[in-house]
Amino acid sequence: MGRRVALKLSGESFADPALAYGIDPVTVRRVAGEIAEARAEGHEIAIVVGGGNIFRGLSSAAEGMARADADYMGMLATVMNALALREGLESAGCPARVQTAIRIEQVAEPYIRLRAIGHLEKGRVVIFAGGTGNPFFTTDTTAALRAAEIGAEAVLKATKVEGVYDADPVLHPDARLFSEISYREVLERGLRVMDATAITMCMENDLPIRVFNISVPGNIARAVRGEPVGTLVH
Repeated sequence: MGRRVALKLSGESFADPALAYGIDPVTVRRVAGEIAEARAEGHEIAIVVGGGNIFRGLSSAAEGMARADADYMGMLATVMNALALREGLESAGCPARVQTAIRIEQVAEPYIRLRAIGHLEKGRVVIFAGGTGNPFFTTDTTAALRAAEIGAEAVLKATKVEGVYDADPVLHPDARLFSEISYREVLERGLRVMDATAITMCMENDLPIRVFNISVPGNIARAVRGEPVGTLVH
């Protein structure tokens, strides 16, 4: 048996790298191919998708939109990404199912924990969309929550940088990359790995977090296998 993991993909994972918005079929196929490769090795993979490439609820709320309405719109954006990823996985010969926390039976199953586990045990990739189904919660928190619910061994956080730094590497070229770091140090330093709720939930459920660069070919499969890529938060 392989590992059971929860992979968190931000909305940026679906976009053309040059544009950072929309759904780019080439990018989706590349990501799907790496996931299919890892699944073919016997690993059980659940995926939580973000929607920032289509709509960012928090930034829209800052522009005057009601936060709850903005978050619900963001949830719908995650469903679009989930459907795109499912199509990419199926095209790569990898069976996949989409489950949503908001009910849209015409296009996806509702989230049911035992059904999700059943899909994983049958070798299907499960894609969780719609966040937790509640406003004011991020998809990072969703990843921690779903990982705990399905009994995953780890949360894999795909990002655009190499891992966790002691400062923003874009603004501080001399920022130091951690190979590993504790949950408490992440919280105390205010490092923006995942939101505090997600970090705390992983800490309480003894779920290690692997933060890695999705832009590097092969990193998804390496992270799923448990290879030491990026930063380990534990």
